[in-house]
Amino acid sequence: MAATFVVIPQWQGSVSARAMRLADGADAIRGDLPASATRVVEVPVGAGEALGTGVHRYSSLLRVAEHAREELAAVAGQAVVIGGDCAVTLPAIERALATDADTTVLWFDAHPDLNTAETSPSGAFGGMVLRALLGDGPEGLVPSTPLSPARVVLCGVRDIDPGEEEYLQNAGITLLDVDQLTDADALLAALGDTSSVYLHIDLDVLDPATIAGLDYPMPFGLSVESLTALIAAVKGRASVLGATIAGFAPASPADAADDLPSILRIIGAITRG
Repeated sequence: MAATFVVIPQWQGSVSARAMRLADGADAIRGDLPASATRVVEVPVGAGEALGTGVHRYSSLLRVAEHAREELAAVAGQAVVIGGDCAVTLPAIERALATDADTTVLWFDAHPDLNTAETSPSGAFGGMVLRALLGDGPEGLVPSTPLSPARVVLCGVRDIDPGEEEYLQNAGITLLDVDQLTDADALLAALGDTSSVYLHIDLDVLDPATIAGLDYPMPFGLSVESLTALIAAVKGRASVLGATIAGFAPASPADAADDLPSILRIIGAITRG
């Protein structure tokens, strides 16, 4: 069965100066997706309120998550979520866990996104979403069956906040740095006997020399060739229940056009049979 694309042009999970560009990035990607296989989740125009949670724009994030759950519930087979900021991945991974509670999440990202409202330097939920998936987050943004730390592999992370570092010391999460991802051996070893995976790909896992339109660019990342080769290796070992592409924040339509071939190569690597 062909993949269904669920486009969520949400920017409210980011507090970067480039945050509004995330909606433009999602819309730019949507323009190159098959219309018949694409659904779009409505995102509020307003920023939203924290409502005492310590999470900036919480009310809008909650509303988008509810709408995304409804759209994803109507999808049969593989769903590929196109963001927007990293928070869009939460309802999609919830869906994967409901299909197979033993799903392993491969978190390709320059950042681990393991803060809480108490440890976050910014209050941005995009930097808290994986911690929320693990069961520690605000009401409405935590799955009913949390993800197990043993089922998370952080791939290409290279910018970790102090609170995240403290959490990782005892969490039991596997970390693979960029050097360990030069071939697929370490990643496949980390998968063990996993039969199903979810791919979360924040494009800032890539080197900024490879793609310019990043929300939080970090040097010394993966190449597109390395990332697509890793995806192919994972698909040879396990079923990919779904994927997220997040963090595309082009400065202009021309810049988006320059980056889209690389992004479409990644999407193709995920969805090809």
